Amino acid sequence: MRQITLLSRCLDYPTADLRDNLDSVRDLFAELPVADNTRAGLQRFVDHMTGQSLIACQTQYDGLFERGRSVSLHLFEHVHGESRDRGQAMVNLLNEYHEAGLELSEKELPDYLPLYLEFLATQGNDNLKAGLQEVAHIIGLVACRLDERDSPYAALFYALLEISEAKVPLAELRTQAAEEAPDYTQEALDKEWAEAEVTFGGDEAPDANCSSAQNRPAEGQRRDQHMPINMPKPAPRPRVPEPDHRG
Repeated sequence: MRQITLLSRCLDYPTADLRDNLDSVRDLFAELPVADNTRAGLQRFVDHMTGQSLIACQTQYDGLFERGRSVSLHLFEHVHGESRDRGQAMVNLLNEYHEAGLELSEKELPDYLPLYLEFLATQGNDNLKAGLQEVAHIIGLVACRLDERDSPYAALFYALLEISEAKVPLAELRTQAAEEAPDYTQEALDKEWAEAEVTFGGDEAPDANCSSAQNRPAEGQRRDQHMPINMPKPAPRPRVPEPDHRG
């Protein structure tokens, strides 16, 4: 499904190729089976990209997705954080890719959303929707968090939700997002750095900073394989503390 591939490329690190083809992106967005307000949000995303230089787009992308974990594009960070459980979930998803004939480079993390979307786009419409539905709660929560920041990237996540046809309690997720303490401020980042546990040994994941997949799914991949990820719901983040009005 080329629309999913398009959304994947838009969620990946901004490139000159994307920047030079925004008129085509706008036309393809117009064909997406989404609600009018979502389509308007997608056009806002294109306008946002069009009105800035490539360097500005890349800088804003880094500031949005690389500061804190609340809108991370790595799916399992929302469920497992940096725990050992994330490693096993990575192995399970990597095995699913291997079953479909997709080989990743050493520096690619299988839970990177743009890569996951590239994979789903090769697996047929039924498996595509099933795969999106497995991560729909994460996609919905990230969409609401991006809305809280008034980010044009939110529309890409809402489009994925509508394509998946998943039933996600967006009203509840918007309330949750509004009540969470921000994790992207310098104070929050300093606190996380100070509290980070130092570990040694073989628990380190591959380089998470390599966001762009090197080996994309090919047309010849098998499309009859789909093993559910059984993705649990992400754990809630800390809420903004209420002010103390006591005298």
